Amino acid sequence: MRYEDNPKSIKFYVKKYLQINAGYYKGKTVIDFPAGNGITSRILKEIGANPIPMDLFPEYFEIDGINCLRANIHDGLPVENKTADALICQEGIEHFSDQFKALKEFNRVLKKNGILVITTPNYSNLRAKLSYLLSESERFNATMPPNELDSIWMSKQEITNEIYFGHIFLIGIQKLRVLAKLSGFSIKKYHFTRLKPTSLLLFPLFYPFILISNWISYSKNMRKNQDYDYETKKKVYSEIFKLAINPGILVGANLMIEFIKNQDYENVSKQLRSKHKEFGLT
Repeated sequence: MRYEDNPKSIKFYVKKYLQINAGYYKGKTVIDFPAGNGITSRILKEIGANPIPMDLFPEYFEIDGINCLRANIHDGLPVENKTADALICQEGIEHFSDQFKALKEFNRVLKKNGILVITTPNYSNLRAKLSYLLSESERFNATMPPNELDSIWMSKQEITNEIYFGHIFLIGIQKLRVLAKLSGFSIKKYHFTRLKPTSLLLFPLFYPFILISNWISYSKNMRKNQDYDYETKKKVYSEIFKLAINPGILVGANLMIEFIKNQDYENVSKQLRSKHKEFGLT
């Protein structure tokens, strides 16, 4: 069975998403990064989009008739500003050592209102939370914590000086949300993929505590933060609270988030306020 036809693979859900939204993607320029073996680029082409695949190791790209560019996220993607209508980062961000820089680069290459789709192993589900508590490992009783023996997935110095890391930089929904927000994106939609059985078993036991704990934090911060007006606090804190208690996120195997570019990242910092006193102020 091909990966994109296997419900256990994230490629299955990306394919389903693209087929459902084929009307939007038809005729659009879409960056596929990292492109891997090219399955997503092939699907994009099949639905009428114009894929631009990129990867640190394009040698693995297998689709005839489409050229895969070599791209290193640290050096930036090899396209001009506002080139793409959409960008798909499938199972990539957990390998990036500087995720904020990566998101800013995604913002640079996307047009206004461009779509960014990110999929990544779900570090916010209950199994992942328990794994981190027990051993700081991705899967308790199965894998060791990130280390120099198991977490170097590719190192080809004759091709590039960059190391392709394993899952050293796993990211949960809350950190992904705020880094995206600071890069000029907002969440358009969370797409549920499939259940993680262990997380489902843990759900009845832990969900009441998760709900109560997050409600207490939400209520306290709504009261004590005097730097912002009520509506601003409610908008931000409510979004965070809803993500924290979302059953789909707590039991899902992967995060699949559809973002929309609201503004260029250079403009984001102009709207931020310093949490601590600025220099020269008493």
